[in-house]
Amino acid sequence: MSSPTRRLTVAQALVRFLSVQYTERDGVRQRLIAGTWGIFGHGNVAGVGQALLEAGEEAMPFHQGRNEQAMVHAAVGYARQLDRLSAQAVTTSIGPGATNLVTGAALATINRLPVLLLPGDYFASHAPDPLLQQLEHPTEADVSVNDTLRPVSRYFDRITRPEALIPSALNAMRVLADPAETGAVTLALPQDVQAEAYDWPEEFFAERVWHVRRPAPDPYELAAAVAAIRAAERPLIVAGGGVHHSRAEEALKTFADATGIPVASTQAGKGSLRHDHPADLGGIGHTGTAVGDALARTADLVIGVGTRYTDFTTASGTLFQNPGVRFVNLNITAFDAHKLAARTLVCDARTGLTALTEALAGHRVNSVHEAEYRAGKERWEQVVDTAFSAPDDHAVPTQTQVLGALDAVVGDDDVVINAAGSLPGDLHKLWRARSPRQYHLEYGYSCMGYEIPAAIGVQHATPDTPVWALVGDGTYLMMPTEIVTAVQEGLPINLVLIQNHGYASIGGLSESVGGERFGTAYRYRSADGTFSGAPLPVDLAANAGSLGMDVLRAKTVRELREALATARASDRPTCVYVETGPAGPAAPPAEAWWDVPVAATASREAAVRAREEYDRQVAARRTHL
Repeated sequence: MSSPTRRLTVAQALVRFLSVQYTERDGVRQRLIAGTWGIFGHGNVAGVGQALLEAGEEAMPFHQGRNEQAMVHAAVGYARQLDRLSAQAVTTSIGPGATNLVTGAALATINRLPVLLLPGDYFASHAPDPLLQQLEHPTEADVSVNDTLRPVSRYFDRITRPEALIPSALNAMRVLADPAETGAVTLALPQDVQAEAYDWPEEFFAERVWHVRRPAPDPYELAAAVAAIRAAERPLIVAGGGVHHSRAEEALKTFADATGIPVASTQAGKGSLRHDHPADLGGIGHTGTAVGDALARTADLVIGVGTRYTDFTTASGTLFQNPGVRFVNLNITAFDAHKLAARTLVCDARTGLTALTEALAGHRVNSVHEAEYRAGKERWEQVVDTAFSAPDDHAVPTQTQVLGALDAVVGDDDVVINAAGSLPGDLHKLWRARSPRQYHLEYGYSCMGYEIPAAIGVQHATPDTPVWALVGDGTYLMMPTEIVTAVQEGLPINLVLIQNHGYASIGGLSESVGGERFGTAYRYRSADGTFSGAPLPVDLAANAGSLGMDVLRAKTVRELREALATARASDRPTCVYVETGPAGPAAPPAEAWWDVPVAATASREAAVRAREEYDRQVAARRTHL
């Protein structure tokens, strides 16, 4: 007796399949693919577009985007807010719509965040060849622009026959739901195949629940880690994004409470402990706090939990300077656990921390070490107070005073989003994270333009949460397009738009490496050919208003506080626009180095001096073996 089938197009079958996929962790079930973003063109309008229309909003909610890269950013923001347990899909046409996905896909994969990409592709039959927007390759007829997504995807397939969708769709879900494998997943969909009918087995549309496992540590690895921790005199925990993805914050707090081991956080891990916890040292690395980096330099054991150890975290290999320093890395991926020649605990963060706490019962760091880092934490809090303070309410605020004003307005559950420019450094050093999801920094790819669409994704994921996208003028000009989407969907995101007339972060970096701020200012071209004239008369607030946002202009510290409070209370998308001034408290300088190679030979004095400093710093780099 033959099994029952259902006749649908490939696109219809895919949408129906996605609508009945779920994840489950700790007994909680939710949709794996909770909605689809789309911009339609000839490569997907009659296939995936028609299928979404036919499925309806209940089966597959649809979100209309304005830029393909931004749609991926929104989906990534959504997935991060929900701890990777729920994701969204993104559909585009063939050609530029598909290649616009590449940056977002790289961001998702680097940050280990799930997103499903469904770009249109050439005709599998090659009947019309070449078709509009098709890239022709002279020796490989099966290559299309979608192949640019291969290196930035954790799984890639091109569905050239209807029946090929079944194993490929199952593999796509497996990767998206696997905490050790997840990232961008791409199913390239030839236009003719999307619209082709096939008799699908009914079992393909049965509800599937993908269990998100919490692997326990290997007993041998656990015993070795416990022995290393017991032997350490100056241990330090580096908390990464894996703490959040695993919802291991309470387990980390229990571990720190029991052992007294201090915790410094990466950009992705900040908020793993609440800022006022006695063991929380704030950020680590190039943008870290003074107390966090001081402890890192003298630590004899570094316990990495869910971190990738990027160059910002390790200060390009110069931070961990204790001659006898060793590493224990707890990570769900063996690839990351083995970094820095560490002892490994390949397991789920929450499960691993719980096992360590139980195995270390009665163990605690010595009181001298504990008193030292607590005193350092108190000193750093005074630095933060100074940077946030604004003695003159009528003065033009500095960037750190903008953060201070926001700090005074937000609630514990508000989400603050940023990705690029000078703000990530200021936030990592200074922001007082009050809850696990409040601090939302995309610093794996540090992608300008991420913030506004990500705010939309976070708002989709947690509709009643106040969400703040913090952007400078450079980032805003990269991708303001999704403001229209927020207005269209009635999403009350808050945009804090800081005008400082250029690429402030790279301008400062340029100056430090002998580049003399070349090409970083937003100014008129002068008679000598440089961009050193008057600031450009660009009104970004008016631009945000023209896209449908309510706009509040703040010229002073007092006006800024009032505008932020008004924005938070609003039920409409609202922009707070502020031009920062140079006077007043500035962010504290970097506490650790970052390797940006400087010209080895140059005729300009600034570059010569910068190279001398570079040679001095690079001499401190260590290879940990």
